[in-house]
Amino acid sequence: MLKARAVSHIPRLIKLLNTAARYRLDQVAPQLLSGGLAGMLFSLWTLPWRNHPASKLPPAVRLRLALEELGPIYIKFGQLLSTRRDFLPPELADELQSLQDKVPGFSSPAITNLVEAALGRPWQEVFSELSIEPLASASVAQVHCARLLSGEEVVIKVIRPGIEKTIVEDIKLLKWIASLVERHVPVGRRLRPREVVDDYEQIILDELNLLAEGANATQLRRNFEHSPLLYVPKVYWEFSRINLLVMERIYGTPVADIDSLRAQGVDLKKLAETGVEIFFTQVFNHSFFHADMHPGNIFVARHSPENPQYIAIDCAIIGSLSKSDQQYLARNLLAIFRRDYRKVAELHVECGWVPRDTKVHEFEAAMRSVCEPIFEKPLKDISFGYLLVQLFHTAGRFNMEVQPSLVLLQKTLLNVEGLGRQLYPELDLWTTALPFLEDWNRRRMRPSTLFNALKENVPDWIEQLPYLPQLMIDTLTQSKQLSAINANMEQQLRIEARRTERERARSVRNGLILAALAVAFMLPQVNALLLGISLPSLLLAAGAVYLLCFKR
Repeated sequence: MLKARAVSHIPRLIKLLNTAARYRLDQVAPQLLSGGLAGMLFSLWTLPWRNHPASKLPPAVRLRLALEELGPIYIKFGQLLSTRRDFLPPELADELQSLQDKVPGFSSPAITNLVEAALGRPWQEVFSELSIEPLASASVAQVHCARLLSGEEVVIKVIRPGIEKTIVEDIKLLKWIASLVERHVPVGRRLRPREVVDDYEQIILDELNLLAEGANATQLRRNFEHSPLLYVPKVYWEFSRINLLVMERIYGTPVADIDSLRAQGVDLKKLAETGVEIFFTQVFNHSFFHADMHPGNIFVARHSPENPQYIAIDCAIIGSLSKSDQQYLARNLLAIFRRDYRKVAELHVECGWVPRDTKVHEFEAAMRSVCEPIFEKPLKDISFGYLLVQLFHTAGRFNMEVQPSLVLLQKTLLNVEGLGRQLYPELDLWTTALPFLEDWNRRRMRPSTLFNALKENVPDWIEQLPYLPQLMIDTLTQSKQLSAINANMEQQLRIEARRTERERARSVRNGLILAALAVAFMLPQVNALLLGISLPSLLLAAGAVYLLCFKR
């Protein structure tokens, strides 16, 4: 079965290898393919492309072109990398940044044909204007400007034709690779690669359903309604379809255009801190967070530059946490802030992120060894996202299983921190986040919060009241049955224990007798005495000893 799957993935795998060889990606990241059998094989693979024109381009350009050619999954990886200017060379970060909204567009089929096919009628019946040239082009979709017959300015988002087939092929290839990792890599099963790929498959396939994106945008807009922190454009549901999304057109400055923001007098320090506040509000107050916050999806409103407001678009990827994960994550972060490593270890065990039999003191010591060297730096120089990566890596040594929701959260935090440091390099994420977490913890324990939680559960309890007597009877009956079963099991265990004890005692006694007989027969006096006894008598005596000692 595995061989059959491998054969079916060969065409896509060869395309991936050919693209990497043509753009000589071994020169872009030589540490990934240096030495060993893999490095030697890839060097042989690149021979036909040694003199290809693409190999003469700058390394950053080669990487960007290769990711564009490979498709949406790889483009999104480049988008994430582009936000980590604290990890990447400036020229590479600048080049990858163009992946956020400058992916080459498509012109065939025509946008008018796509819109009419989605609406089922001529586009002129809905729009008075429709731009043929795209406003922006991304990995999965393309955006065009338009105007409704009512005069409202809108943008139209359409899915790239044929993109679903490419995504499905890539996902199949990733699943095959994940199965190999799980089978043959020592830590593969713990990392749960197949589950991670399945989760990512769901995320990226959801991007092909523009109605789901519209629903996410509507919920996010509702969560921040009348908020000075974040604005989300309105969705026009009457004109939206699964492959067509019509939204309010917004005017703002791209968050990555630092020069324009400075020219407008935007307070960049406040803007960076507001981004952190928005992130923690989404995660801990709403449990509904925009999980694709790269600079191509974020704009800054042009009013009130002294109190800047973000504008968020492209809500295709949304993350959420369960209430238990939400609480444990907040308490973990507070414990990390306070360097209470014992609490971090206990919370990991308590919430089931590591096995119950984990030795807490060993886990605590491992966490301390990771965090203390990092905390020697000034807080403003410490990458919060990097610290979480290190902590999850350390927890992996104690068989912590990968939590898909936490992976998405970690990716988003890396985006937010990278964006914040790009806006304001002195951003101290710790100082910004700690008051928020402490306030969240205080609000969680307020009597009013507990009362509201109690009030939410009262209707459910009232519904259960008529069934309460029967539930009590069933519980008592089950309790009696369990007591009887336990009593019977205890009696059987006592009988078995006594039988085992008797057998053990008999074995010890028999062993002593055998040892005594062996010693006796070895003594000269006994040997002399036995010489005068006939063999039948000796055998009869031995049989009597056996019956008396070994059969009791």
